[in-house]
Amino acid sequence: MKIIHLDSNHQLLIKQLNELGYTSHEDYTSSKSEIETRIHEYDGMIIRSRFTIDKQFLNAAKNLKFIGRVGAGLENIDCDYAKQKGIYLISAPEGNRNAVGEHALGMLLSLFNKLNKADNEVRQGKWLREANRGLELDGKTVGLIGYGNMGKAFANKLRGFNIDVICYDIKPKVGDKNAKQVSLEELQEKTDVLSLHTPQTALTLNMVNLDFITNFKNPFWLINTARGRSVVTQDLVEALKSGKILGAGLDVLEYEKASFENLFKPSVTSREVEMPPAFQYLIKADNVLLSPHVAGWTIESKIKLAQTIVDKIKAKFR
Repeated sequence: MKIIHLDSNHQLLIKQLNELGYTSHEDYTSSKSEIETRIHEYDGMIIRSRFTIDKQFLNAAKNLKFIGRVGAGLENIDCDYAKQKGIYLISAPEGNRNAVGEHALGMLLSLFNKLNKADNEVRQGKWLREANRGLELDGKTVGLIGYGNMGKAFANKLRGFNIDVICYDIKPKVGDKNAKQVSLEELQEKTDVLSLHTPQTALTLNMVNLDFITNFKNPFWLINTARGRSVVTQDLVEALKSGKILGAGLDVLEYEKASFENLFKPSVTSREVEMPPAFQYLIKADNVLLSPHVAGWTIESKIKLAQTIVDKIKAKFR
């Protein structure tokens, strides 16, 4: 079987596939249309997020048996059409779930203790102790929306704290010893900290909007390490201004390109980047912590993601 690799990944992926008898071809620079002209030559394809795999591309992939995405989600692939064509889809949420759980916890503790604000002030020679008095997680209720690999990993990280962890998921009976499954209404009534762990679907697109936020009984903190387009940034900013959302840790933003590799492009008239007003507010807010979609992006997860893909290919086709 011939496999084409469209994004660079940990070297173990190609090495182990070659050892299993596969022939690996690497192409990290050709355009989608160029790949499309010869995708029929391949039995398998490995990708992260370089471009969208749509019906036209899948129709050209006449011999494709599987697509492996080295990441947690499959939203850049027309999954329904791929399955109709008998293409086996592989993702690797097991590979970076621990990293995401740790990153979410790190963001939460940093926000509660104002670490980003305090660090910036000390670097400017400011020693403002009372202004940086923090909060304790002890006694709070953390609500998780989405209780799959990522949600479960975060809940596991929270076990050492004296808190209640509740979760809402469209799938029934996913709660466990680390999180009690509740209705969305109960989650909105009890939550002090909301953390998103959902894939990008029609249900989650623009999910956190003004109406959704208003339905929470108490002001709350927001952590998003899932998908940026689940949160309407303008509505988030309005909630931050009003105090309905007390602070936000955002590893993802709705402005991200589908490849997740870029945020904004320079304007056509100048070299300066044009930033929406809502984003300009976020980057100046002391109670907002931002990172560039790296929650699952650790030294260890790079290895585990690649190994997960190899293991799943081996289990299916050997």
